[in-house]
Amino acid sequence: MHDAAAAYLIILLWIILSSCSLLIWLYILFGRGGFWLVSRNTIMRDSLAEHNRRVAVVIPARNEADTISRTLDSLFSQNLVAPDIVLVDDGSDDGTAEIARSLAASRGRCEQLTILRGRPLVPGWTGKLWALSQGFEYAKRFSPDYVVFTDADITHEKDSLARLVNLAERKKLDLVSCMAKLACTTLAEKALIPAFVFFFLQLYPPVWVASPKRKTAAAAGGCVLLRPVALVQAGGIEAIRGAVIDDCALARLLKQNGATLWLGLTDEVASIRSYKTLNEIGRMISRSAFHQLEHSTLLLVATVIGLLITYLIPLLALTAGRVSATLGLLTLLLMAGSYMPMLRFYGQPIIWAFLLPVVALFYLGATIDSALKYWTGKGGAWKGRIQDHG
Repeated sequence: MHDAAAAYLIILLWIILSSCSLLIWLYILFGRGGFWLVSRNTIMRDSLAEHNRRVAVVIPARNEADTISRTLDSLFSQNLVAPDIVLVDDGSDDGTAEIARSLAASRGRCEQLTILRGRPLVPGWTGKLWALSQGFEYAKRFSPDYVVFTDADITHEKDSLARLVNLAERKKLDLVSCMAKLACTTLAEKALIPAFVFFFLQLYPPVWVASPKRKTAAAAGGCVLLRPVALVQAGGIEAIRGAVIDDCALARLLKQNGATLWLGLTDEVASIRSYKTLNEIGRMISRSAFHQLEHSTLLLVATVIGLLITYLIPLLALTAGRVSATLGLLTLLLMAGSYMPMLRFYGQPIIWAFLLPVVALFYLGATIDSALKYWTGKGGAWKGRIQDHG
């Protein structure tokens, strides 16, 4: 009698958990602004209008000898826009500045490129924001209508800057940010990178970012175009000087000051930084994951429980009785269906969508690792700097 009651309770528990997973995925699909509709959230390759807007580009660079030439070459080759480029050499010891200077000379673009030797990092600032602040202050000399913040491992197709300006002009935007298409060639990248973008947009649905009625604000630091006056009016980069997730902090600062934002995807801006192993991707995630949770142990526990119910329970439910298995299968189909557009965007087989629960567990592990690094004083490690420690 007791065994039968216990079995019934276990079945009932699985049904409840499976139902919760299904409800969560129904909300994710229909209640978060259609973040998974990749085509709707991608900047279109439409016709470009002539304009006379002046653009300055600020590039923070710390030991980027392997990538800086390709980044600068892509900016020298822009159509319709001839940006003034400010490269902030942030304490590089690998010849980054020398490579940039040599390239500009060989292309006849010395007047287009300014190389600043970054000043020593000031306490209270994170490295990238300190470099961006110096570059932004210098870029004001050009009286630009727009400033672009881009990383030293990002390449831009010939019309990309003009397209950003056109979008900002057409929609009267103060900030336009396109998530650079990340490298997806190694096995580790193919397995994990599309999910990284999927999870990012799930956290920050582009429709919500663009809506003045919502507080959601985000940007992708690899490519951010903004109106300088909007940043100055919001208090400048100094207002977010200690932010670890600098791009989202920048977007939040501007939106709180009434700025209009746009966030989306593009295949005209690409990252050339490669992650060859799972460990490298794990370090990239753990650098900021616990900071995203505001260093809260309670939020970390809630995140662990939430991710297990959302991603793992549907998989386990397949072996937990007919009703639970049916609910689990339906949930897995919804999960995979929402992930397939991102896999297509990255040119990966859509059958990989059914591996999303396993991928989510990897991200969960990286989040826990992020907390451990923070608690041991090693959080936010980036190129020799510890920027997020307890």
